[in-house]
Amino acid sequence: MDAERERLAQSAAPDAPWRRWGPYLSERQWGTVREDYSAAGDAWNHFPHDHARSRAYRSGEDGLGGVSDDKQRLCLSMALWNGKDPILKERPFGLTNGEGNHGEDVKEYYFYLDSTPTHAYMRYLYKYPQAPFPYDDLVTTNAARDAHAFEYELLDTGVFEGGRYFDVFAEYAKAAPDDLLMLVTVANRGPEAATLHVLPTLWFRNTWSWGPERPSQRCGPRSRG
Repeated sequence: MDAERERLAQSAAPDAPWRRWGPYLSERQWGTVREDYSAAGDAWNHFPHDHARSRAYRSGEDGLGGVSDDKQRLCLSMALWNGKDPILKERPFGLTNGEGNHGEDVKEYYFYLDSTPTHAYMRYLYKYPQAPFPYDDLVTTNAARDAHAFEYELLDTGVFEGGRYFDVFAEYAKAAPDDLLMLVTVANRGPEAATLHVLPTLWFRNTWSWGPERPSQRCGPRSRG
């Protein structure tokens, strides 16, 4: 607590911007008015989830338990693959307003477990099924229900039966305002061994397609120990 109070006291100074990096990465950028550039103003269908892996956003980015700088220029998150899904799990999946019987709804389970006021420490949990993620089942079953019926949730699909899922914890800690550590810990909750591919991902928000020059990344010198 004393260390966090000190960071809070320093955070107003320009040379100690402890809040520069934080949980500012959107959960979902697809299917929002932020990315609606359609001629008819159809925000829900102009940029669906299925487009997100192959189109560049204009106004932001999204990810699983990710962080970014306060201008969302540089983003850090993780991609997951259970070896069975047709696509990487890079962002939460959900239904658009027209697909859900109660409107839009993200069909995932994730939890923001901890964060200090300066975001010097953050902890996030995502639950990823070991079976193929039921994308089509969630869409078609919810579409068949009317507004008086219950929503069809991810838990209802049976993909978590027998505890066959991964708990994926993402933790972030700062040694300095611009010195950030990411730690990903995976727990297999199922009864059998299972494989999960974890891809920590650092990327720039794509702004160069609409004007500014493309930014660049470089690695710093390696320490020898």
